[in-house]
Amino acid sequence: MSSYYEKQQKRRLISSYFSVVLSIALVLFLLGLLGIVLLNAKKVSDHFKEQVVLTIYLKENTKEVELKQLEKSLAMSDYVKSTEYVSKEQAAEFMKAETGEDFMDFVGYNPLQNSIDVHLKADYVTSEHLEMISREALSKKFVEEVSYDNDLVNLMNDNVKKISFWVLIISVLFTVIAVLLINSSLRLSVYSKRFTIKTMQMVGATKQFIRRPFIWKSIRLGIIGATIALIGMAIVFYYLNQTFPELELMNNIVLIGLLFVFVFALGILITWLSTHFATQRFLNLRTDELYY
Repeated sequence: MSSYYEKQQKRRLISSYFSVVLSIALVLFLLGLLGIVLLNAKKVSDHFKEQVVLTIYLKENTKEVELKQLEKSLAMSDYVKSTEYVSKEQAAEFMKAETGEDFMDFVGYNPLQNSIDVHLKADYVTSEHLEMISREALSKKFVEEVSYDNDLVNLMNDNVKKISFWVLIISVLFTVIAVLLINSSLRLSVYSKRFTIKTMQMVGATKQFIRRPFIWKSIRLGIIGATIALIGMAIVFYYLNQTFPELELMNNIVLIGLLFVFVFALGILITWLSTHFATQRFLNLRTDELYY
């Protein structure tokens, strides 16, 4: 009978440890994913901003030297990331591929214009900067027109601000929830040993002596849970880097490394603090209060 009881107790203990490790791993994994999103939020928003195209249409009589000078001045500008010259023949081929029809068969000639597609750096993709760049380009006599989607730019910037605000709020809330969940799991684990704690206290053991094995056990569980969470984060990070190479996630390898260290340290810190306060609570209870 005694052997059966010991086996049952051992199973319950293992099950309790497993649930604690799983809770810690899951919470830290989700918190780590949120951290990856936060670290790369600006890079993602910058990527989409830099897809906005400002098109400079050139007059038919534009000279080669004028075109080269314009391209060179744009390339040397602080606000330009890249430029691409698009001849009217290339534009016609693009429209043909898009529509599936050759419009020149109907009009008899190519009415399109030579142009330069300008991709700006993300910090300059604002209505004010685009307007300034347009005026500067239009001041040149061989420039016919400058075109860009101002409504799209305004919508994109507004959405980036809203998303950044809500991501920050969610991050704070999720951090609080993570601490509460891990704390709750560890408190339940310590609660199952409350009679053992009180027995040790009654035979003269000091609070520090009683608390030490509980804290070390919780720290070990925290290390195991954090390690599992880091493995999951590494897998997700590798997948994102392979799926979206244009985001260049590996360029932030130092920040990603610091995030991994932070998650690992957080797993240890939360388990240590939670166990410390949980054991302290039961150490301060009277014997009759252990039953409630």
